[in-house]
Amino acid sequence: MKHPIVQLSLDLTSLDEALETAAIGVEAGVDWLEAGTPLLLAEGLRAVEALRSRFPTTPIVADLKTMDGGYLEAEMMAKAGANFVVVMGRAHEATIRRVVDAGRDFGISVMGDNLGADDRVICARWMESLGVDIVVHHIGYDERNMIRGLSPLDELDAVVRAVSVPVQAVGGLSIQQAIECPARGAPLVVIGAPLVIDGAAFRPADGNLYSVLERICADVHRSEPAPSKPPRGGDGGGSRA
Repeated sequence: MKHPIVQLSLDLTSLDEALETAAIGVEAGVDWLEAGTPLLLAEGLRAVEALRSRFPTTPIVADLKTMDGGYLEAEMMAKAGANFVVVMGRAHEATIRRVVDAGRDFGISVMGDNLGADDRVICARWMESLGVDIVVHHIGYDERNMIRGLSPLDELDAVVRAVSVPVQAVGGLSIQQAIECPARGAPLVVIGAPLVIDGAAFRPADGNLYSVLERICADVHRSEPAPSKPPRGGDGGGSRA
């Protein structure tokens, strides 16, 4: 990936608030919009359709966290306008393969999320071998609230070394930590809770959202990404074309 990307996670339960927040984000320089899991639960496919209608040229991530019925769920999101879908590394191999199949058939990319994996590094490598395009290295909201101090940065370097596809670090990062991710080999920077979304209330966080996002986008976009990694060989890894 040539340039770092800023993805705004719309972990909101109101479609109106999501569209308003997305508009501020796009104006501030956000590259991708994420229909977060709470938004998809509250509004379903309508959320993706509304984002696509309002932002026709902006890539949209549907964070459905698929665990079963992989092909159908990916197909539905693709037809609603999503460019990326998320499948969980704790799902069965068959589900991940079917999401990848749907990605090929409908021209969308697949993000594999290692949240909750017994070994996140092994899970990342395994998902890559099954064909995911991006690895999401993820410490979940509940997990980090139970285990204080846990951070995706703890194993980020190992995950980046383990795969050749782009990596995204997600889960409670500070603004400075998020900005530093590209230099550590994770060029897809996710901005959400608690930086611009109130993770407890699932509403936009208090403060000047535009100025915060503008600063983050500017810093990420001018950051120097880590050197490109050669394709992995000999262990079945590799992104699909």
